[in-house]
Amino acid sequence: MGKEIPAFCGGTPVRDTKLFYGHQYIDEADIQAVVDVLKSDYLTCGPKIGELEEKLCQVTGAKYAVACSNGTAALHMACMAAGIGAGDEVITTPITFAASANCALYCGARPVFADIDEETYNIDPQSVAEKVNGKTKAVVAVDFTGQSVELDELLAVCREKGLVFIEDGAHVIGTKYKGRANGSIADMTTFSFHPVKTVTGGEGGAVLTNNEEYYKKLLLYRSHGITRDTGLLEHEPEGGWYYEQIDLGYNYRITDMQAALIISQLDKLQMFSRRRKEIVARYNEAFSKLPQIAVQKEIPESDTTRHLYILRLVPEKLKIGRKEFFDALAAENICCNVHYIPTYYFPYYQKLGFAKGICPKAEKLYEEMLSIPLYYAMTDKDVEDVIRAVTKIVEYYSLPG
Repeated sequence: MGKEIPAFCGGTPVRDTKLFYGHQYIDEADIQAVVDVLKSDYLTCGPKIGELEEKLCQVTGAKYAVACSNGTAALHMACMAAGIGAGDEVITTPITFAASANCALYCGARPVFADIDEETYNIDPQSVAEKVNGKTKAVVAVDFTGQSVELDELLAVCREKGLVFIEDGAHVIGTKYKGRANGSIADMTTFSFHPVKTVTGGEGGAVLTNNEEYYKKLLLYRSHGITRDTGLLEHEPEGGWYYEQIDLGYNYRITDMQAALIISQLDKLQMFSRRRKEIVARYNEAFSKLPQIAVQKEIPESDTTRHLYILRLVPEKLKIGRKEFFDALAAENICCNVHYIPTYYFPYYQKLGFAKGICPKAEKLYEEMLSIPLYYAMTDKDVEDVIRAVTKIVEYYSLPG
């Protein structure tokens, strides 16, 4: 048996069963969509791929979509399409999953970390501008928690400096910036369909763009650099079977089963978004009354479908730190997570010469934050259980005054 977590606050936990920070929602329509593909002639490279890409264009307003195996593959493909290579630098945030920086390394470039806005937790456009130099090729800006980055400001920096703007939209599907869906604004926007995201395919990803040149490159990089397009072939086709490898690509294809699931999930996007907004509003109402907790600020331009809800502790008002708070919530059967460990803290990045102290605002946020449960299938009782658990711990460990 595993080691029992102590009941930090004493008494009975607020709930008997565990509540996790994120969880997929699958209904009968989703299951039937996958079953239909399993009974069809195509399990991969079939018609559902194009159908998904068309659906993503409808949802976002982007001209082109290229579906792929996961969000990391999407980022890698976007960097390749942007022409990023050895000697280049790519600016990104440290408060993200490692893939947002790894995608530069895959291309032989070096990631450069800009600091965050201490209230929104998104990358700070001013910090980005300060990091630009002659080697900078692109910016990979992450819509952290689902709140849109400041797209206008970042686009202005990129246009002035001649940089490619890649929006890492792994968290952002369903969000709108100034009334426009995220996915149609940056040079390229990448999506992830991991199970804890708002919409899932089990795995899966996509790159959205309005640029036809990028689109054609993305198609190549998804499938080994191989094409049957007669307009791209270097030699006369020998027959209907003929194809050529004209570039070095990867096997980043997505299956028709995954595509069918994502299409079905996208049909519920508004429903998912509405429920997530309801939960966030209830959390904000409850936690804004607790001076020991800081609530993430949302910019007015972003109509946010939140992927994560960040609880930020105010250390000077609590007797315990983040680890103890995390464990105390687990003792109440509220299982949380931390998003994210700053990327350059990892041993691999330390070996590349990165050191702590690069982004002080991001590092301070990391020490004080944790992600509490947020997903469509949470009941009102689940939400209230989380609020009661947080309040219970805050009251028990609050410093006087």
